[in-house]
Amino acid sequence: MRKLQSQGVHHITIVGADRRTSIDFWEGVLGMPFVFEQPNLDRSSESHLYFDPGDGRLITIFTNEDRVPDPERTATDPGCVHHIAFAVSQATFNQAVERLDERAISHSGVKDRGFMDSIYFEDPLGLLIELASYRFEPPAGHTHAEVLLEAHQLRVSRGDYNIDQVHLADAIEALVERSQVSLSEDRSPKHPYQQERVP
Repeated sequence: MRKLQSQGVHHITIVGADRRTSIDFWEGVLGMPFVFEQPNLDRSSESHLYFDPGDGRLITIFTNEDRVPDPERTATDPGCVHHIAFAVSQATFNQAVERLDERAISHSGVKDRGFMDSIYFEDPLGLLIELASYRFEPPAGHTHAEVLLEAHQLRVSRGDYNIDQVHLADAIEALVERSQVSLSEDRSPKHPYQQERVP
């Protein structure tokens, strides 16, 4: 038996209401370019809208002009999607509260997640959306997931409740030490400001 190995999210498809609501939210609020549209090839009464969330992958929406937006929270039963999170820069994240408030969009306020900052709000159809911004950049040649895996192992070994910034900093240091060579035989931390000076 062999795995069906994933290589990333190809796209996420959401059942939308009318076309205008989808365009105004996904492009007009979240800034995702509307890149193409065609009929839903499995249901001719619907249109299929495609948006680029910023990484070249796709968010797609099935729309039908007979459907009316319903802002009631989408189901969170087992098997249902709880929320979708989108990455934003710290510069954008720091403007999120103000930009949601100017549209009178109700939101959670900023949530401290230790390794990232988050804010939550609902789309016009009641789907919970998260804007997430990492508090770190992975070292060259590594991914956010690799840093988080390393930070998780450090957190568990130290008996800490959740990943926080100290785990991230130590994880980045460990990844760099393992992946980048040095001429030094001793790469342990030093304090050059306290060395004895020879006259």
